[in-house]
Formats: sequence, C-alpha cells, structure tokens
Amino acid sequence: MQFENDIYEVAIIGGGISGTALLYSLSNYTNINRIALIEKQPEVALGNSHRTSNSQTLHFGDIETNYTLEKAQKVKGAASLVKNYLLRNDPQQKIFSKYHKMVLGIGKEQTEELRERYKDFKSLFPGLKLIEKEEIELVEPNVVKNRTPEEEIIALSTEEGYTIDFQKLAQSFLGKSVANTEKTIDLMMETKVKSIRKEGEFYQIQTDRDVVVAKVVVFTAAAYSLLFAKSLGYGKDYALLNVAGNFYLAPGVLNGKVYTVQLKKIPFAAIHGDAEVHNQSKTRFGPTAKVTFLLESRNYATFVDYFRTAGLSINAFLSFFNILSEKVILEYIVRNFIYDIPFFGRRLFLRQVQKIVPSMQLGDLQLAKGYLGIRPQIVNLKTKRLELGEAKIVGENILFNITPSPGASTCLQNAEYDTEKILEFLGQDYTFDKNRFLQDLGDEQALAQIT
Repeated sequence: MQFENDIYEVAIIGGGISGTALLYSLSNYTNINRIALIEKQPEVALGNSHRTSNSQTLHFGDIETNYTLEKAQKVKGAASLVKNYLLRNDPQQKIFSKYHKMVLGIGKEQTEELRERYKDFKSLFPGLKLIEKEEIELVEPNVVKNRTPEEEIIALSTEEGYTIDFQKLAQSFLGKSVANTEKTIDLMMETKVKSIRKEGEFYQIQTDRDVVVAKVVVFTAAAYSLLFAKSLGYGKDYALLNVAGNFYLAPGVLNGKVYTVQLKKIPFAAIHGDAEVHNQSKTRFGPTAKVTFLLESRNYATFVDYFRTAGLSINAFLSFFNILSEKVILEYIVRNFIYDIPFFGRRLFLRQVQKIVPSMQLGDLQLAKGYLGIRPQIVNLKTKRLELGEAKIVGENILFNITPSPGASTCLQNAEYDTEKILEFLGQDYTFDKNRFLQDLGDEQALAQIT
C-alpha cells in the first residue's frame, strides 16, 4: 500500500537546462507541493547543457539563416524569457556575457540572400543592421583582414548577442527552486532510472536506488526520452539521427559571434566562431557534425540503447537510407568525419575557418579536447525525413521532451507549456500563476496576450 506522503505529484527525469527550468516553474508558480528531480549525474547539467557540449548561444532567430520568419518569431519570444531571467537575476553577468553577433555573407549569392532576408526580418528585429565591408572591419577587423579587394561580403549584425553558460543557468534555476522551503523538492542525484511502468493512477519509476512513485512524470532526458517513451508504447513513429559536435579553439581573433550562411538542405548548424562565454582571449569554431550511434558522447555502452530508440524495422532502415542517400547531406557528413582525422582533419577544417577569419593559420587551430555534445535529430518514420526542432510526446499523465537545438534557448517557454499540461493532468485543484510568471520573465507584449 502506497502512503500519500510517499507519492510525488510530479517527477522530472533529467536535470539539464530543460529539467531545471521546469522545476523552477513548478516550484515558484504553482501550488504543486511534492516534486522529485531525478538525475543520474552527481550534479545538474553535466550532459548537453554543459558549456563544453554546446555553442553557448541564446538563439533568437535573427542571424540563424535556416530559420524561417515564422520560426524566428516563435524562437524570439521563447529566448526573450531566458534573456529577461538573466537580466533580472544575474546583474553581475556570472552566467552570461553579452557580445555583438553577425551572420556573414560571402560572394554574390550569399550577399543577395542576406539583403533579401534583411527586408523580411528587420521589422521583427529592429536592432538588426545590414552592414557592408567597411563597417564589418570596424567591429571584426580579422573578418576583413587578408581578403581580396574584389571579394564581396556583407553581414546582418546586432548587439543582442548573449553567450550563456547553460550549466550555471541550470544551477540558478535549481537554486531558486529549492529556496522555496514551503515545498518538498527532493533532488535525487547520481540516481539512474532503470525502467518505468504505470500501475493504476501512478507511475512506478524503478531506479538503481529505490522505486519512486509519482502521479505525473516528465522526461527531459534528451535522446533517452524517446527510449523510455517507446518502453511505454509511445513514440513508435520516431527514431533518432544523433549528431555529435566537436569544436576547435583558437586565440581570441573575434570580438563577438560570427555565423556563416546556412548550407541549403543541411539541417545542422553551419560553422561559426564565438568568443568564449567568460574568456574573450579564446575563440571557439564549430561545431563539426558527425553521425554517431551513441545516446551519450563517449559512452560506448549506449550503443545498444541507440538502436533501441529506432528499432530494427523496415521503416527505420528506409528512413535512414532516404536521409543519408541525399547527396548534399552525405557529402556533408563524410566531410565532418574527416575533420576528426589526425593531420588531415585540422587542415580541412582550417578552410572553413578561413571563410570567417582569412588570416587564420594552421598552428592557431587546435581540437578542443573534452568538448563534445550530442544533439538528437528527430526522424519521422512515416515521412522518412528529418524533423527540425523539438519533439514532444504527450501520453497519459506523462510527457517526453526531446530537445535538439535550440532547446536551451526555449527552455522556459517549454517549461511554461509543460507546467500547463501537468496541471491538466493533476486536475482543477492545481493552479499556475501565469500572470506572475510573465511579469517576472516576460515583457509587456507577452503579458498583454493573457490579460
């Protein structure tokens, strides 16, 4: 027999940026009283949210040329919640640094593309500017240095460039959650979930330590979210194409962020250069993007689990074949594998870096040791195509979040959505103070939408 005080109203599985953002929302803006956060690592955000596992970028959609105007509108609203949280809770900028940023167009085709993009996007981003070579040189001299006079370049530029240590942000969310001493917030660190099953109205979560019982469960465990969804019969039409990203480090040759125009038909981020979050003496270039058959970087024990997320069905094989046989994608993936090969890789990668900084020399570029993240890209087994953006699977009193980029940028908006869904699961006795949530994190326009 299960006693009521042993049952959690909500159990969150996964303590990265998404899991801690949800914990922050539930603990501060709802009347939910018993919450468990289950994380297999000794502390939060040691996986894809760690600073060495991502590009440290708060994405708004202004310089990401693979974003449509519609997607940029959504991402901007979501990212603004994170920006406002930082501005109000981190005045000394221990979590973030603010730099300028730009997307660089090189050659006639790309410069024309950026000119057209500026016409469409300038009303959504009033601070966005279209700048020519002379102005680029003023803010990023190394981008112009050593270019031939006839090479045409322009850029879309803005001062709204936020570089974030997402692990520290997750720690901030956690701190503001456990500070609410009126609630029971149990942090179960170094606790691995082995299995989950539904018994009656409760979920039984078997961990390597004990059984956790909860009314509602939310998975924010990246690729593992789909694995557990499938164990309960959900997500049968999804698989994952996991992409591992490395970075190269160089001396501080950039003053801010410099992106390049997205390659057509390539769903992964184009190579860009970023000043490190709290160390402008280093510039990070990347990411590379290579397909990996692991659920976690460098954890070869997750090889079998990866194939369990896809299954060995005909549809799975056909989907992967359809995606990887696309000539542009195949060439891109092969090239990114070569980037990691000793001697040859660094030389090939240098050519990409020199599109941003022409004067970069081979000796200035070093593979960033210990830097590696995995982004789960969603494969729809029905359409046999990649689906960009987050995937959310909704079940009976359970949610599964799979959050590739820009998942960290949309973490608070995702938490807002999940909070509302959780309250639907729990019933009418539970409330979410959305007004206060938006007053604390939103702007006047966001608040006006609900008042």
